[in-house]
Amino acid sequence: MDSYEFIGENIDRLRERVARAAGRAGRDPEDIAILAVTKFHPIEAAERAYACGMRRFGENRVQEALGKFSAERRAAMPGCSVDLLGALQSNKINKAIDFFDGIQSVDSADLLDALCAKAGRRSAPLSLMLELHTGEDSKSGFPDEDSLLLAAERFLLWKDAGAATDASPPGVAGGASAAGRGMLRLAGLMTMAPYTTDRDEVRGAFRRLAAAAAKIRQRFGLGVAEFGTLSMGMSGDYEIAVEEGSTLLRIGTAIFGERR
Repeated sequence: MDSYEFIGENIDRLRERVARAAGRAGRDPEDIAILAVTKFHPIEAAERAYACGMRRFGENRVQEALGKFSAERRAAMPGCSVDLLGALQSNKINKAIDFFDGIQSVDSADLLDALCAKAGRRSAPLSLMLELHTGEDSKSGFPDEDSLLLAAERFLLWKDAGAATDASPPGVAGGASAAGRGMLRLAGLMTMAPYTTDRDEVRGAFRRLAAAAAKIRQRFGLGVAEFGTLSMGMSGDYEIAVEEGSTLLRIGTAIFGERR
């Protein structure tokens, strides 16, 4: 028996529960993507999930991702993408921007500036998400809606500046060519809800994220297609997240089980 056969069963069960939660909210389950969180799990587990239809993967640490999803292994998994979910240290920015397809943990204006300044390193678009802090004090993220709005404005000014460096945010003026500016895309928002058994508190965290995204779209005239990703919901709370509008679930334990 394949030691990872259970992963397919878990994925089937997960999809069924997502579909039921979507039905309760009057949503189409096809509008909800699932990202398989492979941190601390071997590449063999990721390969099994890929064989069962998973195409989006997430890692918390740059070095672990680089070792696990090597160029050779990614070539054997056509169509797969890998997002960074954990905090990004300044000394890992070059490696991260070269390797990942998305960075969901943009948690400060300084990090946003640093990524913008390195945009010219990319040969394909990189998806960015601003992280809103809604959980414990130890978790990262922008502290409130106002700081998210300022960060979105900061990025959009830089994006639209082209050759005009005076419109770029501090720290990245002239830091990327016009072509480089086309390599970054602000796709949406991400949050980690509080670790609590209080479902109302969890639901409130997800509602805060959805409201912040709606406010950013309204303020800057962005469509859902441009700025519509709500990355919220993990193994313990994904059904609530679906009910509150999540478009991207980050699922680890419910797919892979506890780390072996």
